[in-house]
Amino acid sequence: MRVTFLGTAGSWPTKERSASAIALDTEKELLLLDCGEGTQRQFFQSSASFMRVRRIFLTHFHGDHFLGLPGLIQSMCLNNRTEPMDIYGPPDAEEMVGRALRMGYFTLRFPVNVHSLNPGESVELEGYTVRTAKADHPVPAIAYRFEEGPKRGRFNGELARSLGLEGRDFARLEDGESVRVGDRVIQPSEVMGPPRPGRSVVYSGDTAPSEEVRRLSHRATLLIHEATAAQEIEAEANAWGHSSARQAAEIARSAEVGLLYLTHFSSRYKELEPLENEARIVFPGSHAARDLLDHLIHQP
Repeated sequence: MRVTFLGTAGSWPTKERSASAIALDTEKELLLLDCGEGTQRQFFQSSASFMRVRRIFLTHFHGDHFLGLPGLIQSMCLNNRTEPMDIYGPPDAEEMVGRALRMGYFTLRFPVNVHSLNPGESVELEGYTVRTAKADHPVPAIAYRFEEGPKRGRFNGELARSLGLEGRDFARLEDGESVRVGDRVIQPSEVMGPPRPGRSVVYSGDTAPSEEVRRLSHRATLLIHEATAAQEIEAEANAWGHSSARQAAEIARSAEVGLLYLTHFSSRYKELEPLENEARIVFPGSHAARDLLDHLIHQP
């Protein structure tokens, strides 16, 4: 599982940062989280391919989070895409996405299915679940949690060898088969550890500090949380439905997440180290995302 930050700007793009967009590669499919202006161009500069995007998850309909959608869809059509696309968003998604797809003259060459979600709803997809929570923002907005199903336990090779098993038997046991050694039948449960939780990624979208988002983030492998401003103006940021870097780190610490990436930075911040340092005082595992940064999410 890999996350690629395509755009980390807040409100509008800058010379250094594109508008909000994140690619989440689950290996089976590529998910796009928000689609701000310029997203398709960012794809060309990244390690990800926009033609692989199978599903798009929009947090809300402020322009910096969805205005890249018409261009992306039209470019897919020009490149002869035929695979269906599923787009998810808050309760106003059908109306807003419908408007976007009617912009300009073009022929839609593949099915686009729009799914409106209420905060708290979940979606079961192949190999993972998507859960949602209400974000604290002036317009309808939701945060997402992408969570893999449980993984099989770790194979204890040392124990297996002590039972007389050989290398060729290991794969059979890992696949759930029993193996006979002399008069004894070894069951997979004897050499496999307990099931492990799958990896999980939470994306806050735009939000002031939110108890709902904190609960959604509980023990996530990775939390991607907006950090529009620094601590000294966090009251102003909160009034507009945004968080400071310090507040994002407090959410991460309280939720006991594994790692925090900050994003959605105001254009007033040319350098991100002060925001990163502010967050690390509260939660040492904090990092400021940069455009086109790749992060590989390892199995816990």
